[in-house]
Amino acid sequence: MVRSMTGFGRAKDVINELDITVEIKSVNHRYFEFSCRLPRAYQFLEEKLKGLCSQSISRGKVECSVFVEDNASSGTQITVDKTYTEAYINALKQLSRDYHLKNDIKVSSLIGNPEIFKLRKNFRPDEEITEAVLTVVSEAVKNFIAMREVEGERLKTDVLNRSKTILEKVALVEERSPETVKAYRARLEQKVRELLEDAKVDEQRLITETAIFADKVAVDEETVRLRSHIKQLGTVLESDRDVGKKLDFIIQEMNRETNTIGSKAQDVEIAHIVVDIKSEIEKIREQIQNIE
Repeated sequence: MVRSMTGFGRAKDVINELDITVEIKSVNHRYFEFSCRLPRAYQFLEEKLKGLCSQSISRGKVECSVFVEDNASSGTQITVDKTYTEAYINALKQLSRDYHLKNDIKVSSLIGNPEIFKLRKNFRPDEEITEAVLTVVSEAVKNFIAMREVEGERLKTDVLNRSKTILEKVALVEERSPETVKAYRARLEQKVRELLEDAKVDEQRLITETAIFADKVAVDEETVRLRSHIKQLGTVLESDRDVGKKLDFIIQEMNRETNTIGSKAQDVEIAHIVVDIKSEIEKIREQIQNIE
C-alpha cells in the first residue's frame, strides 16, 4: 500500500506503574532520518527506538518523543543532605552576624534551596523499562503507519487521475500528428506552384520532401514510450512499499519523452497539448515527493 511520508501517531499506556506517552511525527526527506526526545534517565533507549521504527519506515524525517512518569509510590524517597544543610544554616547565621540582620531562619526559608533535598527512586532494571517503552512505541508506530496509509491512498488517487488526463492528451497528440504532415504537404505544394507558376509540379519530389518532413516530426515512438511509462507508474503504485524512488525515475522518463515530442512537433496545437502534459507531470512530481 502506498504511504505518505508525512504522518503522526500517538499512544499512551500505564505498564508496571510507568505512565508512558509516545508521539511520532514525520515530514518529507529523501532518506530515513531519525531523532528522539527522551527523559535524561532513559537516553539508553534511543538506538532501540530507532531500530524499531526503521523496521516499518524507510523514508522521511522522523521525530519520536517519549514521556515517562514513574508512579510507583514505594519507589520514591526524599532525603535531606544533612552535611550540606548544616553548612547552609551556619552560613546564614554568619551572614546575620556580619551584617546585623535578624536571624529568622525557618524551614520555609530552606525549602527553596534544591540542594538540601535528594530525590531517590528505587532501581528499575533496564530490561523492564525497555520492554514497557517499546510496547507503547510499537502501538504509536502502528497508528503512525495507519495515518500514512490513509494519506498515501489520497496521493495515489490523485496521481492516477492525473495519469489518466495525460493519456487523454497523448491521444490528442497522436490524432493531430498526421494532420501536421498533410498541412505541410499542402503548404509545400502551394509554395511550389507559386514559384513555378504554370509549370508542372514534380509529384515525386513533393512526395520525397513530405516523407522527409514526416520522418522528422514523427512522435509515435515517443507517445508509445510515454504510454508505457504511465502504465508502469500505475503498476508501481500498486506495489507494497518503497515506491517513491521508483516513481521519481519514471517521472523523469515521462518528462524526457514529453520534451522530445515538444521539440519535434512543429505544430502550435500540439505545442499547447505538450504544455498541458508537462503541467500534469509537474503536479505528479510534486505529489510523489510526499510518497515513501
